[in-house]
Amino acid sequence: MLVARRELIARELAEGTGATIAVGSLEGGLRRGLRIWFDDLDEKHGPVAELRPYGLKSHRVHLAFGPFAARVLATIRAAEAEDVQLARSLVRSVARIAEVIVTDQGLDDWTVADARFGITATFRHDTINPDTDEAVILTCREVLVPLMAAMAELIGYDVVEEVAGTDLPAIEGALSRSTVNRRERNPRNRLLCLRIHGRTCRICGTDPEAVYGAAGSIIEVHHLEPVSMLHEPRPYDPETDLVPLCPSCHRAVHTRRPWPYTPEELMGMTGIHHG
Repeated sequence: MLVARRELIARELAEGTGATIAVGSLEGGLRRGLRIWFDDLDEKHGPVAELRPYGLKSHRVHLAFGPFAARVLATIRAAEAEDVQLARSLVRSVARIAEVIVTDQGLDDWTVADARFGITATFRHDTINPDTDEAVILTCREVLVPLMAAMAELIGYDVVEEVAGTDLPAIEGALSRSTVNRRERNPRNRLLCLRIHGRTCRICGTDPEAVYGAAGSIIEVHHLEPVSMLHEPRPYDPETDLVPLCPSCHRAVHTRRPWPYTPEELMGMTGIHHG
């Protein structure tokens, strides 16, 4: 039953979106579903994703906006081009493994213009029972997390630096943007980078999860062009600007400052070659 996994889903979503998530039950029918929303906005004032069983093998997620979401919709319409680009990339990443339909729009150029906006994603489980923990976690990671992360990016949930002597959380939700763009700590950038490039180190080819098992979620995300070294803002794309590196290779590339070694330079220094 999906309802029994509410805490697990909320935890997965909070980690991937950088925002606090609330999960509630969908009543009706023998196979009840779940409603997922950003906790500080509640169900009526922001985007809501509904997760339901679909047929014998699939889960279906439908994302739409609540009846009093005018303020959030206005914030989304004012989102910067970079945020829109990342949100679209996240939705396209879902379309690689699920059937995705954006209401009356295309996958590459959709916009959230008003409350009629909606996304429906159908994810089929061909090899596992969709009612198992394994299937629900997979649906969460492959569909729910990137869809809600796309909305978090458009709304402007920012990662906030901890300040000594305060009780500020490391992550907080807000409808305003921070003065400094915390690209390095944006969980949506990491999420999309790993969805596109996988969790294998670009340099040495190590898959930490294969080596360390449950303790192996230590793959790091490396900026090919350090954000601190940019002379002026430019469009930013995790697909081309970020790569996954194991902790050892990540530390090695940063032994040169201010410009780190490129992955290709380090591979040449170590004699590593990928076929």
